[in-house]
Amino acid sequence: MIRVFVVDDSVVVRQVVTDALRSDSALEICGVAPNGRVALEKIPQAKPDVVTLDIEMPEMDGLTTLSELRKTHPKLPIIMFSTLTERGASATLEALARGASDYVCKPSGQRNVQQTMETIRDQLIPKIHALTGHTPILAARKAAALSGAHPVGAAGTPVGVVVIAVSTGGPAALAEVIPHLPAGLRQPVLVVQHMPPVFTKVLAQRLGATCPLKVREAAHQDPLVKGQVLIAPGDHHMRIAGSPREAWVTLDQQPPENGCRPAADPMFISAAQTFGASVLGIVMTGLGKDGTKGAAQIRKVSGQIWAQDEASSTVWSMPGSVVEAGLAQRVIPLSYLARSIAQACDVGGGPKKAL
Repeated sequence: MIRVFVVDDSVVVRQVVTDALRSDSALEICGVAPNGRVALEKIPQAKPDVVTLDIEMPEMDGLTTLSELRKTHPKLPIIMFSTLTERGASATLEALARGASDYVCKPSGQRNVQQTMETIRDQLIPKIHALTGHTPILAARKAAALSGAHPVGAAGTPVGVVVIAVSTGGPAALAEVIPHLPAGLRQPVLVVQHMPPVFTKVLAQRLGATCPLKVREAAHQDPLVKGQVLIAPGDHHMRIAGSPREAWVTLDQQPPENGCRPAADPMFISAAQTFGASVLGIVMTGLGKDGTKGAAQIRKVSGQIWAQDEASSTVWSMPGSVVEAGLAQRVIPLSYLARSIAQACDVGGGPKKAL
């Protein structure tokens, strides 16, 4: 049984969340609290495996509670409950920076309690299982042993574009990579992070504030510019069109892929079609298999595929899927990713050897 502790100031929300979670026989509600102060008193006795934590609460809000919990429970999975507003997005990204494991958005505009409960169940339960479970993939050990055994370039082809797929744990992981990319980077960088509208805009602003490169949320038909990072906007797929000499992004609202919009596969596939062997695709921490189909297309045209390693991933499902499929040429710890990208793009960053 996975023990879940629910913290929310709304009696209705607490009841809806607990009812939604009880639909999974593997989950047990071990306690509830109306605010952070009560939660901090109860959690040591409740001994939860995971905590769901509202952000806006009286007496002690979610951010303060999170900071206090991290002092005593540094590895306890904590999932934030957020609103789909700019204020909610900013608070959520701050929570992720302070050590929250993931987040879910509170449903808005739902017609009835049952629909709200189903939405919460569909979002929350998979994340609880992902954050508390451990399903190592045997093939990963084989791929990890090969990590660094492949040449940095695919048959000597220079890198023309870097495309990154990331989901659960992504904002914190991106904060370890994007701000550390060198100012002299000559390749455009495109990122698909599974996030709703507003959140992606705030994410781009936060990353851009500490990055030597220009980082922003992509707009339809934005040109690909060297040394610029484009974040796919929430609820839109981002694809690459044009040619290696003159490329741009297109945005669309075609059906979700792998349950996501934006999804990584459309971006990866279009990158393979436009840039061929000069694509460097990177699959980072995340839940699900988004990116695997696109990675196969990149490898088919002799492009490169890297995966974040299991030890540094919040959830190793996305990169693990790529590794299990035999598509990852390198399996790299998060702390080495920025430097490895710089090396592959030939922008200094240390000795030219595999990490």
